[in-house]
Amino acid sequence: MTDQTGGNTTPHRDSFKRTLGLASLVAVAIGIVVGQGPIVSAMQGFALGGSDFLIAMAIAFCIALFSIFSFSELSLMFPRAGTLGSYTEVAMGHFPAMASVLGGYVAVAFFGLTAELLLIGFVTNSLFPWANPTVVAGVMLAAVTLVNIMGTDLFAKLQNVLAFSMAAVMAMVGLGALLGLGNDVPEGVQSFANFTSLTANGWVGLIGLAIWMLIAQEFVCPLIEEAKDPERNVPKAMIIGLVSVAVVYLLFCLGAMKFMTPDMILGSTTPHIDYVTSVFGQGAMWVAVVIALTAGLSTINSVIAAIPRMVYGLAHNGQAPKVFMSLHPTARTPWVAIVAFAICVLITLLTAGSNFDTVIVLLIAAGALWLMAYIIAHLDVIILRRRYPDMKRPFRTPFYPVPQIVGILAMLYVIWHNSPAPELTAQIWTYTGTTLAIVLVVSALWVTLVMKKGLFTPETPKHALED
Repeated sequence: MTDQTGGNTTPHRDSFKRTLGLASLVAVAIGIVVGQGPIVSAMQGFALGGSDFLIAMAIAFCIALFSIFSFSELSLMFPRAGTLGSYTEVAMGHFPAMASVLGGYVAVAFFGLTAELLLIGFVTNSLFPWANPTVVAGVMLAAVTLVNIMGTDLFAKLQNVLAFSMAAVMAMVGLGALLGLGNDVPEGVQSFANFTSLTANGWVGLIGLAIWMLIAQEFVCPLIEEAKDPERNVPKAMIIGLVSVAVVYLLFCLGAMKFMTPDMILGSTTPHIDYVTSVFGQGAMWVAVVIALTAGLSTINSVIAAIPRMVYGLAHNGQAPKVFMSLHPTARTPWVAIVAFAICVLITLLTAGSNFDTVIVLLIAAGALWLMAYIIAHLDVIILRRRYPDMKRPFRTPFYPVPQIVGILAMLYVIWHNSPAPELTAQIWTYTGTTLAIVLVVSALWVTLVMKKGLFTPETPKHALED
């Protein structure tokens, strides 16, 4: 490592266990993206846009790849669990650092996990009508929380099984549908290429849905202190994860559009379940259940691993209460942050109840906040390149600064056109604006009154690398 003058420094903290190899990191990169919420979003994207959604997917893929470049460069400059907060406090100061993590990740995760948990509840309820979706979701949340507290190695084993089995089953379902290995195509279902885009802005209005199903590989970065050979494995895992999820989604959704009409997809809360049974019959319900449960649990498992480590990093930077720095005495996991995060998710879950339509709107609104965090990351790269040109960078963004500039402009454009339907625009912007306002006020008050520092006074790289 180097400090702001380019000299060598040695990181002081080594509290975590380095147990995660490339396969485990790839499992996180895949599992965080391929959840039930994104699967439904992907199917809805094709239903709304037909072949236009392929254009939206291609653009979203490039945006996600550019983000991987920025996060790879930043995370290896500052290999800390705090991720975006650690990078941004050096580039812009504590206020943007705290706001970007709270708004771009913590708040987004509340909504995202609520959607995943409710979908698991809906799937379980469809098989066992006596099972209350909210109760099932709460039990699943408690179980995954316990696994994450018990140790990173246990989390990794669970994640490997969930992510790779889910991706394999989804790809096989898609190939089976495309190759005609199941039932005959129902009458009245036409090729997706013949569908007319139902969105007001065509493929532009679909990019928000496409991004939601591709971005998030940077959730690997909070695990960097537990990764083996991070300089090699962290960037590689994110890129492999992005390519893998794009291929899996493409196969799965193209197969779906061969067997389902847009109305069938848009009119169901679990279209992925309907899809599998349409292709292979009711006898294949177990396949649908495997996809639903592994997709949902892998996302929940990844998020509960990553977000508390971001909060742990905020606490180390003084941007959150010090109690969140507490590690389990034997498992060496940030158990206080994990429990606190799980409780907040549970509150969100109980508040949302079973009204999934509201959660979808919240997901789209939260997506805008997430994209703002990506913009911050791109700006961090540009600022730090200018301010510390000689600092060691194990990964350097190819064709700098093109990916950062294009990424920022693309995300601003997508945020402006974030609504897939005019009737949802006011509601989406209300949720986005309210959440952003709360995050900005809380961050400003904390930095000013608790930390007693300037809002935009940057720290030194040495400070970000210390305990």
